[in-house]
Amino acid sequence: MDSLLEEQEKLSKRAPLSKGLQDVQQTIDMLVKARNSISDNPTSGPITLAKLQNPMKASFDVIKNDLGEIYKSLGLWSKALDKKFKGKPLPTTDYDALSSQPSLINRAIGMHLLREGQFAVASAFLTEASSKPLLTSASTNNARPDHLIAAGVGMDTLSSEGLRKQFADMYYILDEMRNKKNLLPATTWARANSTSLEARGSNLEFELGKSQFVWLFTGGPCGGDRSNPAECQLTALTYAREEFGNFQGRYLREIQQLMGAMAFCPNLMESPYRHIFHNDEAWENLATSFTREFCSLLGLSADSPLYIASTAGVIALPTLLKLQTIMKEKHTEWTTQHELPVGRDTVTASIPVPFNIRMSSLEGTDD
Repeated sequence: MDSLLEEQEKLSKRAPLSKGLQDVQQTIDMLVKARNSISDNPTSGPITLAKLQNPMKASFDVIKNDLGEIYKSLGLWSKALDKKFKGKPLPTTDYDALSSQPSLINRAIGMHLLREGQFAVASAFLTEASSKPLLTSASTNNARPDHLIAAGVGMDTLSSEGLRKQFADMYYILDEMRNKKNLLPATTWARANSTSLEARGSNLEFELGKSQFVWLFTGGPCGGDRSNPAECQLTALTYAREEFGNFQGRYLREIQQLMGAMAFCPNLMESPYRHIFHNDEAWENLATSFTREFCSLLGLSADSPLYIASTAGVIALPTLLKLQTIMKEKHTEWTTQHELPVGRDTVTASIPVPFNIRMSSLEGTDD
């Protein structure tokens, strides 16, 4: 896959869509400006339009060049894909368990878009998915009616403003945390949900307080300036006295480590506490932990189910292709979702699913 990643990199460099969008927006702005000018002074219409001809022609030429470069790069990318996957057909959909349940797929896509913060796209997708009739496979006579499935998996919930607001709040807090090193919104949310977090055994609230202490200790309020380390130390100590009292019963050892680091204030880099105060991944780890806890309180997994399913599908695809070949050669059928079209002796005992089949042991196949 390295060759495809290289082509993907070249595609993003050769044909950035942002430039094309910027040029189109400039053309639109030019037309809007001319329209407003004519609206304010109708007698200036002929002169305004005459002045607009050459700039518009130049603008269209620029857009044409942008599109040409994009199409050229996409052509090269398509050739790279064809070269990589040439002669490798995809599995048939004869045994697709979800073909009769498009509402489940639509819900997964809609939820994925919401989780990624693509609220406008999610809204448009859910509107179209709700307005168009869903086609089901005629081969699945025992499937539930699609409107019952939709009600069962909560399609209406995805369209609610409450859920969108929840994810909007999550992305606001993450943006403040990652880009501005501001932990106040996250701390406020954690305190508001303290009971639920404690019931889950979560340490998020303490980790936020710990990170705030480290930020103050290392000169966070002064932009990282430690020209006056005593003042930074005093600010962090004051914060610890105010906030860490409630955590002593469960996190006493961690609090003692934070307090012990003050003895090494002039030379933290050589101290046993370096990993606490100089951790490049600390903020990203904290953001990941916050996302996990936030989604958990919403009754959702930390990772998008669509992403997990897609990743598992890609991993399983080579095995499924090989199974399809075996079925074709041996004229076997895969009649249910709980059986394999091959003998049990070909399945590894520890994982009785077709993702870990010793294909080399099958007669008439290559490893």
